[in-house]
Amino acid sequence: MVTLDSTQYAAAPAAAPAPTSPPAAASITTIDLAGQDVRVVNAAVQTAEDGTRWRIQHPAGKHNVAVGITSAIDVTIDGHVGYYAAGMHQQGSVTINGNAGVGLAENIMSGTVHVTGDASQSAAATGHGGLVVIDGNAGARCGISMKGVDIVVGGSIGHMSAFMAQAGRLVVCGDAGEALGDSIYETRIYVQGTVESLGADCIEKPMRDEHLAELAELLLAAGRDDDPAAFNRYGSARKLYHFNVDNAY
Repeated sequence: MVTLDSTQYAAAPAAAPAPTSPPAAASITTIDLAGQDVRVVNAAVQTAEDGTRWRIQHPAGKHNVAVGITSAIDVTIDGHVGYYAAGMHQQGSVTINGNAGVGLAENIMSGTVHVTGDASQSAAATGHGGLVVIDGNAGARCGISMKGVDIVVGGSIGHMSAFMAQAGRLVVCGDAGEALGDSIYETRIYVQGTVESLGADCIEKPMRDEHLAELAELLLAAGRDDDPAAFNRYGSARKLYHFNVDNAY
């Protein structure tokens, strides 16, 4: 059975009552995941009311933590998580104070998922919307088949990232591995460091004023102060959009 420990975090009392005093912060419900069934914990956050705050302790690399959230809540996970953390996320925010395994925020629809450490392969795969922030590095296939999600990676990303990426923006503050943007559609990619190689139909594109402004907004949303002018932009050459008889066998 899950043990829930609610702790009230209130503002310090003022010397004299004043009508402009800020209200007390919302209480935080703490769940200790040690020895608990992840499904019971997920059921608690999946049925939580809008505006509530949750803290999950001792995740110990367990899989599928905080998946399927559909309400405007705030969840903080203290520690490393395994596969598919914060998958199918909608609304609210999930912050992971640690590293995340394969499939972080897979199929995210909206809201924010933030990892303070590194993420393994296929971060934000097939994401339709929302924002995924990874302060550290991301493994191979970051943003594979992304369909509208925004991803900001503070470090570097692995090979085959943004493979068949259809929509959204991928920002990489470090380097990118082989075959970046292979078979890309209309996703826009911004990389500050070096790119090992570009995939099929992915090319470097000019950075115009609208792209600098867009990138500045994404970096600000991710809490970063990198200079947008230091990035290069990559996207589709649009040569794979139409049938070419020369490619027929």
